[in-house]
This record gives sequence, structure tokens and C-alpha cells, in this order.
Amino acid sequence: MGIDKESDIAANLQIGPTTLGMVRIYIEGGGVELPLDFEPDEAREIAEEILAAAARAETIARR
Repeated sequence: MGIDKESDIAANLQIGPTTLGMVRIYIEGGGVELPLDFEPDEAREIAEEILAAAARAETIARR
């Protein structure tokens, strides 16, 4: 499956700080639990990428 292919897979997403000062993105779905820990700077970069993708998606949706 590519990044721009639709999917029927449902998942839960949680984001929060860990007790060790990391940012955890926790994904759960389809019998899979995936905790991903990032340094705060890495998490900021991911947030910037998400915001940029949202802006691009809005542009595409307006066409």
C-alpha cells in the first residue's frame, strides 16, 4: 500500500510525553501495538511534516 492509497484499516493513535522526557506516538490496531519514542526535536520535525502535509491536502481538496 502506498502513502496515497485509501485504506479500510482502523487504528487508535495516542501522543504524549513519557516519564523519560521522550514523546511517544502509540499506534494500536489490527492486533498490533506500536510504541514509537522520539526526542522532542524529532517530534517537532514530525509535527512540522504533518502540518505541511495537511496544507498540501487542503490545496488538493480545493481543486
